[in-house]
This record gives sequence, structure tokens and C-alpha cells, in this order.
Amino acid sequence: MEERHLGRSGLVVSRLGLGTMTWGQDTEPDEAASQLTAFAEAGGTLVDTADVYSDGLSERILGHLLREVVGRDDFVIATKAAIRPNGRYDASRRHLLSALDASLERLGLEYVDLWQVHAYDPRTPLEETLSALDEAVLSGRTRYVGVSNYAGWQIAKAGAWQRAWPGREPIISAQLEYSLLRRDIEREAVPAALDAGAGLLPWSPLGRGVLTGKYRTGIPAGSRAATSHFAEFVRPYLDEECARIVESVVTAAEGLGASPLGVALAWVRDRPGVAAPIVGARTAAQLKQALLSEQLTLPLEIRSALDDVSDIAPASP
Repeated sequence: MEERHLGRSGLVVSRLGLGTMTWGQDTEPDEAASQLTAFAEAGGTLVDTADVYSDGLSERILGHLLREVVGRDDFVIATKAAIRPNGRYDASRRHLLSALDASLERLGLEYVDLWQVHAYDPRTPLEETLSALDEAVLSGRTRYVGVSNYAGWQIAKAGAWQRAWPGREPIISAQLEYSLLRRDIEREAVPAALDAGAGLLPWSPLGRGVLTGKYRTGIPAGSRAATSHFAEFVRPYLDEECARIVESVVTAAEGLGASPLGVALAWVRDRPGVAAPIVGARTAAQLKQALLSEQLTLPLEIRSALDDVSDIAPASP
């Protein structure tokens, strides 16, 4: 698998990341082990988790696998904090550093490679949140820092603050939802990240699974949309406009002899500023299908057609 630098930093990651949100909930430990092994065999290095995924069980499973199944040094481990179990955002210095300590304990690691603020907390001064990132690097608990789910102005403000004074840790990543079905971040968030030197880590690059084409004729049993905890997550992308984009992806895939999944992943993977889309598969078989996208580069005419069919209206001044 090819590798890329993450933003304007020296950190090199595989250009496809492995997401672990389902680990411990829809993905059992044995299946997680198969995923991580397949990912490593394909040359993947970036593994993404968070303290709230499966109430911390995702981190525990990952930590166990790093000790017992694969080597920790073979991976770039990324985790996140700022969302409490009750869903409240808390990016205070007190909560963030305590959450990082708890993540390291669950992972069984002395440090993570990338630690990201999971969400913007409007009740905490941004400079306090960023001071926690500085402390995390200074104390050796993480090597690099980033943000997740920040709006454009929030990325710009955080990036400018961190680069305004020597000794502050630069924001090197922005983890945002980005796919053919979710391009609104191109208006402000993507330009802000590029200007700040933060590499994009798109989450849900397959449009919450819809871009695989599995929902074209209904909701299959066993799919995320058929579960009580993910149905509302998928529902916004089951409208007519999204269906039109999905059909274009399917048509492109048929013409290339590829899968719709591969076409959708290749499209977002090669967008400006993208370092690595984060793919969260439920099974190892699904992940292996995603890994095949590494062999696919979209011809210019197909990329242009997909750009056109999924284009967003320009924002007003």
C-alpha cells in the first residue's frame, strides 16, 4: 500500500486507514483480529479508534491485538477524546488529559502516534483545549495532535493559534466526514485544513455504506441500516439525490470492471489534501474488498463525471 505524509508533518501513514468504531459492538474480537491481520498484510499502517467507541472496548481489543497478534511498531495508532459517554462534548484540559490517560491504559501503550480532539466544545476556550494537546506531546503521551469534526473556522483558528508561537504543537490532521454523498466540507473546512497544514482523514468515505450499492433495492438484513443503533445514522443518505449519485458510481464501476466500493474509495482517496480515508468494516471480508481499491486509479473522465454528478452548490459570499 502506498504511503503519504499526514499534512505538513513528518508522520507517514498508509493511504487507507482502518477504523475500529464497530469493534466490541458489531465486530467480535476474533473478527477484529482478522481485520487487523489482513490490513497489515496489505501494508496498512494507520489504525483509528476513540475512547467512546463501544464504551472503550474498541481500544481494549486493539491493545490486546497489538500485544498478542501483531507488532505495535508496525502501526500508526490514532485515538480521540472530547465526547463523554453521555454524549456531552467536553474538551476541557481536565477531561482531555484524563481521557488520554484512560485510553493509554486500555490500549496498554505508553504513547499513541496521533491524538485528536473528537469534537469542538463551545463551552471551553479553544486555547485551553489546545494547551492540553501541547501538554500531551510534551509529556510523551502522544507524538502528534489533530482535530476531528471541526468546522472550517474552527480548524483555521486552531491551526493559526498553534503556529503563532514557537513551542506549540501544530495541528496535522483534520478527521471529517467526506464522501461523494458529503462534499459540503469542500466549501470551508477543506481549504482551512489545507491552509493550516492538516491532512484530511475522511471518515465514512463510503457514505455510511450507501455508496457500496447495497441499499439500491431496499435495506438488507444484517446491514447497518437494519440495526437499531445505526438505522438513523444511515437514513439521511437513502434519499433520491443520494440514490442518483449511487447509480452513477455503479455505472462507473461496471465500466471499469471494479466494485462501487472501490470506485467510491478511490475517488475520495485522491481528493486534494486527503491523506487516508478511514474505512470501518464490520467483517474481514468487507475490509478485504476495501483493500482492493488500492489497485484502482480512476480515469480522468470518470473522475470528472463523478465530480459533476455529486457537485455541491457554491456558498454565498
